[in-house]
Amino acid sequence: MTNYREILRLRSLGINNSQIAESMMLSRQTVVTTLKRAAAVGIDWQSAEGLGDRELRSKLFPNGTDTSAYLMPDYDYVHREMAKPGVTQQLLWFEYCDRCRDSDKIPYQLTQFKKHYREYLNTAKATMHISRKPGETMEVDWAGQTIKLTNSDTGEIIPAYLFVAALPYSGYSYAEAFLTRAQDAWLTAHVNAYTYFGGVTRIVVPDNLKTGVIKHTKDELVLNKSYHELAEYYGTAIIPARVYTPKDKATVEGTVGYITRSILAAIRNQTFFTLRELNDVIKERLYAFNRKPFDKKDGCRATWFAEERSSLLPLPLNPYDIAEWKIATVAFNYHIGVDEQYYSVPYDYIKQDVNVRLTNSVVEVFVEGIRICSHIRLYGRRGQYSTQEAHMPPKHQKYLQWNGDRFRKWAATIGENTTAVVDAILTGLKVEQQGYRSCMALLKLAEKYTSPRLENACIRALSYSPRPTYKAIQTILQSGQDRLDDEPVSPPEPSAFGFTRGADYYKGGDD
Repeated sequence: MTNYREILRLRSLGINNSQIAESMMLSRQTVVTTLKRAAAVGIDWQSAEGLGDRELRSKLFPNGTDTSAYLMPDYDYVHREMAKPGVTQQLLWFEYCDRCRDSDKIPYQLTQFKKHYREYLNTAKATMHISRKPGETMEVDWAGQTIKLTNSDTGEIIPAYLFVAALPYSGYSYAEAFLTRAQDAWLTAHVNAYTYFGGVTRIVVPDNLKTGVIKHTKDELVLNKSYHELAEYYGTAIIPARVYTPKDKATVEGTVGYITRSILAAIRNQTFFTLRELNDVIKERLYAFNRKPFDKKDGCRATWFAEERSSLLPLPLNPYDIAEWKIATVAFNYHIGVDEQYYSVPYDYIKQDVNVRLTNSVVEVFVEGIRICSHIRLYGRRGQYSTQEAHMPPKHQKYLQWNGDRFRKWAATIGENTTAVVDAILTGLKVEQQGYRSCMALLKLAEKYTSPRLENACIRALSYSPRPTYKAIQTILQSGQDRLDDEPVSPPEPSAFGFTRGADYYKGGDD
């Protein structure tokens, strides 16, 4: 499905239609049609942020879209003609457009014509020179060779991984070591590279690693959500190299080799105990590397970068706050669980899947690209709740299958002490619904240990505290402390049908 929001975002950054099409694996005609429709209905990137994906699509194309037949050029013919003196791709494209008009077909635009020709050349094992513009592209990759760190206490060798970023126009490079190649390290490396360069390129060319690219085929490109969000924040476009095509990022591939020989090889006999110590040495040697004179042209990477720097996009006022995305389901108590902490969501979304964005300080919840709520992130003991009153339904029993009375009635079928514990859990919290999970888990213990044992465990727990917790009662049952002196030690006789609740359990409350 076409991501119309991303087309509008990239266009607002000044990315031309051809580059948008290449970044999103779309035809240029699709990009042009979308932008024309957006202009006609008065929608831009800012106004699209307030619309859901479905709503945006319906506003742009209320009656759906028609697919048009494009005529694929004969690239065998194109390749033969290109071998003739004076023949250019643009000349062949004009001839191709004439043939399309004669056959009532729609021609590809020049950019797509050239793109398909590059793919043909790649299949034919041919190469093409790609000119570089200042400030346009940053190529990124991990070095294949690791660096050794030594644990000062145990002497254990710990591998460190080197991230490398290079600007193709000047060759100016950045390198930094990390303990992992996980997503946090990948995003942090980009943020630090932008800070080092003092600006942002219009395009980033990574490899197809999973921390950045989820899916990349000739028909579809799906970026990791956090990586795409970083691109939005810095106002850049991500165009991964084609699969198994390292020549698409030849500059960084070459830079990785140079840095491996000039930096990593030079420090191979040094011992590093901390990552900071290692990166300090890399930073010093990187400074010399960027100022080493070129062999085949005047100047060095630093002098060429001095010319390129003015072409970079400006940095945001604050660095990007690294975020992690997760999917959660809104529970019957209108809370979602994230890292064993619980956050409320408007009750309208009960039982729906939502996208959760986590930073070090904030938890944000999104549905169809629209933020529906946010919370300050909880840390410390597990099982804490952050509940906003605006998220609560006016009458809980109207919307929720479970409520406090139902838990109390269920507990009463087990015993008065179990009822006392359930009541203590429900009344001991600021919002009753925060205790539903604990009550459910507590009463489920009767299925594993039998109702009499649970009742005995509640007696023992209440003798210790007037407000015992689920964990305390679970520990009593696990250790067998619930067994009273006059209780037989032998386990209860198992039923042929497993645990079966009696008729009293299912009869419900009084009407």
